[in-house]
Amino acid sequence: GALPKWALEPCMMGIDEAGRGPVLGPMVYGCLYCAVSFQKTLASLEFADSKTLKEEKREELFESLKANESIGWSVDVIDPRELSAKMLKKSKINLNEISHESAMGLVTRVLNMGVLLTQVFVDTVGDADKYCTKLSERFPSIKFVVAKKADSLYPVVSGASIVAKVTRDRALRNWTFDESAENMHRNFGSGYPGDPETKAWLEHHKHSIFGFPTLVRFSWGTCTTYFKDGAEVLWEADGALDEEGTANKNGKRQLKLSNLGFTGGKRNSEEIESSSKGRCKFFQSRKLEQLVQF
Repeated sequence: GALPKWALEPCMMGIDEAGRGPVLGPMVYGCLYCAVSFQKTLASLEFADSKTLKEEKREELFESLKANESIGWSVDVIDPRELSAKMLKKSKINLNEISHESAMGLVTRVLNMGVLLTQVFVDTVGDADKYCTKLSERFPSIKFVVAKKADSLYPVVSGASIVAKVTRDRALRNWTFDESAENMHRNFGSGYPGDPETKAWLEHHKHSIFGFPTLVRFSWGTCTTYFKDGAEVLWEADGALDEEGTANKNGKRQLKLSNLGFTGGKRNSEEIESSSKGRCKFFQSRKLEQLVQF
């Protein structure tokens, strides 16, 4: 919709997350913003750190801030699959970096809407001073306050923590499983690794080959203990190395340079193909040949 008039005067914003520690479900970044002149009124709205409030109270406050035309809010919901993929990829992205990018994404989103942001309060992730410098360099026109326990110090961050927590709670409550196994259930507790109900749910939902349902952040160290008895996967291509590869002291096969295409003589690729050397056993055993002419 149209931008409210107050968004064109100096505005402040609070940013906080929910679901950083759990092994289940999304991590949610939430922000709340309003005119700086609305600050005193905001302080009277009973916003508090969402962790100190009961679920019913959080829901009630979320509905009241959504209905308040002097307040704006936004969320970034980061799927557990995205968290795991980023943390396990070749050039790993750790949780702090993911958090920083999400927070900066919310600032960018609100600025792009045309809101005149002049101050932003953030609950710190990692070193507060370094994080503040990083934010200030990205957004030089904004004054940043990065602090521990910002959600209990600044009402604008308390509001953001309610936005994030209620969004995550609802996402978990309404989670649609991609998997269709018959014995799945939703009694997964808080989602924190130490919760007995969560532990029991993980134990019940592990699969020796396919791992966990997509609700689980399988990059979490907690998950590895569930797969001591998991199926070991032997790739067919590894068998081919028995002839030309050597095993190192850990029992892991190491490729010789010749297996990677570094050959002594100058033989062209077609010769290598026709002699079946350097070809994957998968193709050899199925008598599949390379087609060079159509």
